[in-house]
Amino acid sequence: MEKIFITGADGLLGSNTVRELLQRNYTVKALIQKGSKSRTLEGLDIEFVEGDLLDKKGLVQHAKGCDAIIHIAALTNVWPIRHEIYYKVNVDGTMNLVEAALENKIKRFVFISSASAFGYGQKSSPGDETTPTMAKNFGLDYVDSKLLAQEKVLQAVQKQKLPAIIVNPTFMIGPYDSKPSSGAMILAVAKQELKMITTGGKNWVYVKDVAQAICNALTMGRIGEMYILGNENLSYKEATGIIAQAAGVKPPSLKVPSFLVKLAGHAGSLMGKISGKAPKISYPVAKISLIDQYYSVSKARKELNLPATPIQTAVEDAIQWFKENGYLNNGK
Repeated sequence: MEKIFITGADGLLGSNTVRELLQRNYTVKALIQKGSKSRTLEGLDIEFVEGDLLDKKGLVQHAKGCDAIIHIAALTNVWPIRHEIYYKVNVDGTMNLVEAALENKIKRFVFISSASAFGYGQKSSPGDETTPTMAKNFGLDYVDSKLLAQEKVLQAVQKQKLPAIIVNPTFMIGPYDSKPSSGAMILAVAKQELKMITTGGKNWVYVKDVAQAICNALTMGRIGEMYILGNENLSYKEATGIIAQAAGVKPPSLKVPSFLVKLAGHAGSLMGKISGKAPKISYPVAKISLIDQYYSVSKARKELNLPATPIQTAVEDAIQWFKENGYLNNGK
C-alpha cells in the first residue's frame, strides 16, 4: 500500500483529495499547521503531522517513508495585494518540499498550481497550456508567486530529475469548503446578498473532479507537463443563475457597468490601505471580475482522465454541505 504525503489537506481541495486517496486505498500522511482544527478531516483514517512549509528539515523528516507527495498548501489571499510572505510560502515553501522529495527519492511529486499561470481566452478560443501567461495583468503577488513556484518546479524537473507533474485548477466549487473560499459566492447568491453581477466569466469545475485528476496524476500523465483542470466556461450571469436555481432563489440581475466596478475597486483598495483591513473588493479583483477567463481542458481529459461533472451537480453538492454544516440557516 503506497503512502502519500499531502500538504494543505484541510482546505477545500485537500479535504476532497484526501477522501479520494482513501477511497483508492492509499495511506495518507497529512501536513497541517500547528493548532489547526482541521474539522473537515475529523474521523478520517489518516496520519496527522504538524509542520511548516518553511521548515525544510522538518519536511525532509515528514516525507520519509512516503512514495509520493501532493503539494496543495499555498497562501491564496488576494489582500494585501503585494507582500513578501506570498513568495516565502508559495515559492520558498514549495522548493523546501522539492528538496524533501529529492532527498527521499519520492516517485511522484504532484504540484498544484493555478490556471492563472496561463493566458485565458474567449469561449470561442479558450486559453490552454500553450497560451502565454497573462499573470502580470492581475497585479497580485499571490498569482505571481504561484507562477514563479511553477517555473522553479519545472526547473527542478529538468536539472534535478524531479518526477513532478503540475496541475492547474480553475475555479473549484463543492463540499468541505469550511473557510469558505470559492463557496463565498455560492453563499452570497443563496442568501440573496449578491444583488449585482459583472460582465466577466471564468472556468468552473467540481472540486471532486479535480481531486480525481490529482490522484490519477500519481500514476498517469507525463513528467514535466502541466494540465489545466477545469470544466465549464460560464459567464457570471450564467453561473449565478445555476446557483440561484439550486438554492431556490432569484438570481442577481443587475449588471454593473465596468467603470463603476473599477471605481469600487479603487475605493476598496484605498480604504484597505487606510484601515489595514481587507476590503470586500480591491482594484485588482475588480479588474479580474470583468475578464473572460476561459480555458480548454482537453489535455487533462485525454492524459489524466479528468471527469466532467456538470457544474449544477457541484453547486448542489456545495449547497447541501453548507446547509448540513450551519452556513445556511433554516435551509436557506
